[in-house]
Amino acid sequence: MNNSLAGCVASLKSSISLLDSSINILHSGVHDFPRLGKVLQTTRHFELVAESSLLAAQKSLQDEIQPEVEHLLRRVDAYLSKLERREQSLIAKCELQEGRLSQQGRASAPVRSSKGTGDKGRRTTLFSGGNAERLRALRQKKERLGYVVGRLNLQAQQKVSPCARAVLLIEWANADFQNRRDN
Repeated sequence: MNNSLAGCVASLKSSISLLDSSINILHSGVHDFPRLGKVLQTTRHFELVAESSLLAAQKSLQDEIQPEVEHLLRRVDAYLSKLERREQSLIAKCELQEGRLSQQGRASAPVRSSKGTGDKGRRTTLFSGGNAERLRALRQKKERLGYVVGRLNLQAQQKVSPCARAVLLIEWANADFQNRRDN
């Protein structure tokens, strides 16, 4: 019986040593758990929002912005039509001035005196003295009007650009909204 107990004791000692080595292995594997727990702890950096609330927010934002954008577009259209009318007015004034200049040019052609009292060979022009100054003033006015027309064209192009950007932004937002809703 002593022999069988000796085998049991030996088996128990080997089991204890096996358990002891297992405990050491487990201890070396888990002694870093508090640090790993802290490292692996999740921190919410962003708040997740449900898609339905996101869609509702987009819809309310669109409902809020769209009337204002439409109002601004109507104002831009009115201003552009006003600029176009002003441009047409300035072009008409310019053409009128050109017509007046050309009429004066024809009228300033050499004129012969109808009287036969010694100045038959002498030619006179209408652009002498004050008329020459008037012609110069009209040419300067024509140049100024041309400059004004060019400036108004440039302003009209610059005014359209922000409006076009706003329209494109709204169209992009609507398309993005539709794509997200379809997905």
